Amino acid sequence: MYDPNKKYTEQEIADLKNYAVTHICPHYMCNADLDSNPKVYTKSEGNYIYDLEGNKYLDSFASILTTICGHNNMEIINAMYEQIKVLDFFPNFGDHYCLPMIELSKKLEKIAPKGLTAFFYVNSGSESNETAIKAARAYHYENGEPGRYKLLHRRGSYHGTTVNTTAACGLPGWGKKYEGILNPGMVEVPAADCNHCRCGGNGDCTTCGLACIKETERIILEEGPETISALIMDPMPGSNSGYPVAPKEYMTAIRELCDKYGILLIFDEIQVGFAKSGKWFVTDYYDIVPDFLTTSKAMTNGYIPLGVCMMQQKIYDKFRTGTSEFSSGSTFGGHNVACAAACATIDYIEKNDLLKHSNELHDHLDKGLDELAKKHPILLRRQGLGMMYSLELTKKKGTFVPFEKPGSVGRFINEWIYENEGAIIRNNCYDDCDIIVFCPAITFTFEQCDKLIEALDHAFTVAEEKFGVEG
Repeated sequence: MYDPNKKYTEQEIADLKNYAVTHICPHYMCNADLDSNPKVYTKSEGNYIYDLEGNKYLDSFASILTTICGHNNMEIINAMYEQIKVLDFFPNFGDHYCLPMIELSKKLEKIAPKGLTAFFYVNSGSESNETAIKAARAYHYENGEPGRYKLLHRRGSYHGTTVNTTAACGLPGWGKKYEGILNPGMVEVPAADCNHCRCGGNGDCTTCGLACIKETERIILEEGPETISALIMDPMPGSNSGYPVAPKEYMTAIRELCDKYGILLIFDEIQVGFAKSGKWFVTDYYDIVPDFLTTSKAMTNGYIPLGVCMMQQKIYDKFRTGTSEFSSGSTFGGHNVACAAACATIDYIEKNDLLKHSNELHDHLDKGLDELAKKHPILLRRQGLGMMYSLELTKKKGTFVPFEKPGSVGRFINEWIYENEGAIIRNNCYDDCDIIVFCPAITFTFEQCDKLIEALDHAFTVAEEKFGVEG
């Protein structure tokens, strides 16, 4: 084990970074220009992480929306340690179960949307969605409808890195390099992005007549409802497309549309679920229940991989009484230690009333962002729920005008805040729109929220001058 407090020489730092960029394949980022400033971290503490040089950074994106209860949370870590001492590992194969998995299932049943009472455990969000896609197809097969093989997915959504979930991503060009090996039964439908509607709406679902729903139904009829297995969607799309919040009318209509044509509904809450929205799940903001709900990331506070595909009992019961088993699984899915970590995470959130605290933090951040919006013409609007925020940038105050090189301004702000303010956020570019996204842990303090707002304030001032934003 390395010494996290060691002071490295300049040569040691250079050697470590050179080895990392030469031999370790980074996730999603394989551009050579990233080699110019690689970042290597050595330790964490609370809501901060430290790099090789000893610099301290406020983790304002909760390690990609995972460490929602903060780093080095000893209550969760001790639960993992106690579990590995008692029963280190035994797989959930066939008729073999372990107590931590049973305990977690009972806890999830209490916090999940009512009716989702069957649980299939895996190792990641991608596998959770892959499981839901396969289970939906298998369910129809057991019901005597083998022709239902197509999967509807929405534009702007990200669902994972396995073959099926890559094919189901609605991000432009996402699967281009993998054409020919991806599932051909994927059908894209529009999302409910009212601020950037592609269906002829004007930003108000009450006046456009839910044009996105009408277009979705048109596509269903064109494809043939009898060929469609399921619709996979995120009840609130993630950071890639800026956390657009769908109106309740849309969500109700989606459920009704699926029921009308016998299509199963999969809600992907890998990124947005598990307490980050101010409720346990974004689904809780709507009066509907999907047939499947997937989640991962924050389940174990990011300390050990775990994912779950929750499903309505009738779906699992079909596999128990049907003609064949649900042929899917993995060695480590539902690992004992991971389940113990998830149980401890739920307990920690409930014991410390962190759902209430996160809503208080949300109100506090809203006030700070209101002041930034008054002060900075570059900030057009914000979207999201709970601690998940997206800030849409513009070149001209009050209206959306893209920058000359979309993506460049958000990247500049991201890097400037990292280097000058010691805070970690994220930027994305969607439909030529620069967005800044962040999601602090629900254990953030009000002072840390203020630090984040101050960092954004300083960065916006610099960016407005550098990129010539019109006031």
